[in-house]
Amino acid sequence: MLEFRVGTASWTDPTLVKSDLFYPPSARTPEDRLRFYAERFNTVEVDSTYYALPAERNAELWTERTPGDFLFNVKAYALMTQHPAEISRMPKDLREMLPAAQRQARRLERPSPEVLERAFQMFWSALGPLREAGKLAMITCQFPPYFTARPPNFAYLASLPERLPGASIAIKFRHPSWVREPAQREQTMKFLRSHGLYYTSIDAPDDPAIVPSFIAATGDQIYLRFHGRNRENWFKRNATAAERFKYLYSERELQSLAHGLEKLGKSGVRRAFAVFNNCYQNFGVMNASTMAEILRDSEER
Repeated sequence: MLEFRVGTASWTDPTLVKSDLFYPPSARTPEDRLRFYAERFNTVEVDSTYYALPAERNAELWTERTPGDFLFNVKAYALMTQHPAEISRMPKDLREMLPAAQRQARRLERPSPEVLERAFQMFWSALGPLREAGKLAMITCQFPPYFTARPPNFAYLASLPERLPGASIAIKFRHPSWVREPAQREQTMKFLRSHGLYYTSIDAPDDPAIVPSFIAATGDQIYLRFHGRNRENWFKRNATAAERFKYLYSERELQSLAHGLEKLGKSGVRRAFAVFNNCYQNFGVMNASTMAEILRDSEER
């Protein structure tokens, strides 16, 4: 039977916390907010780990503050997905591996193989408490727009299972070259399937510059992120992330998307994550609540 996991891409988004539209006045601390969130949803995506390597103590606290069946999807650290990383936010022992001149820079863009491997090791080790508690779901690897479908990048993707042993790894592309053309899409899906990697499906505005929206499975789990369909704000200069994803799905739109997820049960998929990234005030939690209700109703029918 297909298991649905529905949640949002963050429980700490500033516009959500400041809005007073979800958390009660009594939820004043990070602990209070996570406990409140986890009473209403059964999964979440952790975004903070993209900006700084996670601490093992945080993973312990997340484990303690959530129900036994709650699942965390954790975004890979920037260096792990070929993004620049803020040097000031790196752990001391990682900074000390950098040449003196590089340490003075604001961001690290091209880490040495040794620094990159150490970042992978520190990231995976810090998540140990979540793994031991059975609360770690996907490691979400979101690659930059300049990560295109070419041989070196296929090779990099192939290296991930060895660097994150035992992880369920969801790959999110941000350049259409991976899946825009039918032949390339087929090649990409076959490659991910053969390496035990999960394709991250999206729902987003329709534009040649954006990865197309479709639901596809390359294994027994699927990861679907909802970005909203605000095409105007997507390309708006200097728009914040909250403004870019400012879109409230209608119930009709959610019904249609839920139907696409439900059909996966016939193709051998055992678990589907539906993660709302339209993190503008309470838009994400509202849509996640409605989607969870729609999917519960479908399970009962």
